[in-house]
Amino acid sequence: MKKFLVLLCSIACFTATAIQPSYKIALLKYNGGGDWYANLETSLPNLIKFADDNLGTSIDPEQAIVEAGSPELFNYPFVHMTGHGNWVLSQSEAENLRKYLTGGGFLHIDDNFGLDPYVRPQMKKVFPELDFVELPFSHPIYHQKYDFPNGLPKIHEHEGKAPQGFGLIYQGRLVCYYSFECDLGDGWEDYEVHKDSPETHMKALKMGSNILQFVFNQPSN
Repeated sequence: MKKFLVLLCSIACFTATAIQPSYKIALLKYNGGGDWYANLETSLPNLIKFADDNLGTSIDPEQAIVEAGSPELFNYPFVHMTGHGNWVLSQSEAENLRKYLTGGGFLHIDDNFGLDPYVRPQMKKVFPELDFVELPFSHPIYHQKYDFPNGLPKIHEHEGKAPQGFGLIYQGRLVCYYSFECDLGDGWEDYEVHKDSPETHMKALKMGSNILQFVFNQPSN
């Protein structure tokens, strides 16, 4: 835990003058049969490059892959999760994820169409006392370097519903952000993957950068 707190302190003080990557962010590998690897190749790497180029962050260009029950989880200040199918947390994984999130870590869950039925029941194992709340458009996560006055951008249509951003708030701190009906991670990928327009790709990267900037700047309690 001491190592994790030192890492968080270094993140809070990052500057544009850093030469070497100072930390990594990770993709969550999970059990249950869902495709945790759905956006593995280019999604997070593209977001990392965009953030380093435009926010002055110093994130290692190579994403890590970590499991919820692993002690390595505490090495990463930001963990991203996506997929289309089933997600199952064991009790020990839920306990480890809770320690990570209450100790200063952050989880971004991005529903890639099909993950939603599993998100709330599994996160209830982690925080039985908390419910997801929809964040208002005035929330700071939408107003970092890039301004999103109407909240999450719509990247892929699917059922045509409006995108929604939900949060789990523990002792006043946002510990988990859940982007729903948005496909934010799809929008980070290379053009060849989904053939999104440059405007859509840029909106996704800017919103992802806002999430990173918000996470790195909010107090860790």
